[in-house]
Amino acid sequence: MDSFIPTGRTQVRRLPQRAVYDKARIYSILDEGYICHVGFALGGQPYVIPTCYARVGDWLYIHGSAVSRMLGALERSAAVSVTVTLVDGLVLARSAFHHSINYRSVVVLGEARCVTDPAEKLEALRRLTNQVVPGRWEETRTPDELELNATSVVAVPLREVSAKMRSGPPVDDDRDLSLPVWAGVVPIRTLPGEPVPDGRVLPEVPVFDTGRLTRASKSGG
Repeated sequence: MDSFIPTGRTQVRRLPQRAVYDKARIYSILDEGYICHVGFALGGQPYVIPTCYARVGDWLYIHGSAVSRMLGALERSAAVSVTVTLVDGLVLARSAFHHSINYRSVVVLGEARCVTDPAEKLEALRRLTNQVVPGRWEETRTPDELELNATSVVAVPLREVSAKMRSGPPVDDDRDLSLPVWAGVVPIRTLPGEPVPDGRVLPEVPVFDTGRLTRASKSGG
């Protein structure tokens, strides 16, 4: 199917015209992001933890230390909520009430699965690394056995998913249009700065090319 079927948990009810269920659009948001927020409950206490992620086909992979409280909780009780949000602009209105933010956000609900197959785990780690910098895994040392044992990976199926988006200018009331206040959108973009070496880079190694960070070059598979 080309779209996710909304469920009772993922149906967007507040401003439903902003809802997106199309898979291609949702996957493009996931592929563009760097950080997700993982929600889970442990001992009756809810937690939301930011972490790196990667999409591989219809799965979302999350990794961390083998002693991570978050991953330990997901391995024992698999219910999880994952969100990714991209900020595209600040929406400045003539009234404080109508200020907003242009954004694209995805919510994933599901049951996390601990990745135990060595080949799947290694591929997930490769994709997680390349989610940050395309091709980075292929140019660095791969994890050794000790590092792999110290790392846990969980997979969340992309089945119960929805997105919500806002774009465009502020929606001011007619009564406020005559106010001498600037209104419009201030675009927000995440752009790389000048690379800063750690002081131990070998002389023959070229400076990191920030052009590799363009999200258009990425593919979630």
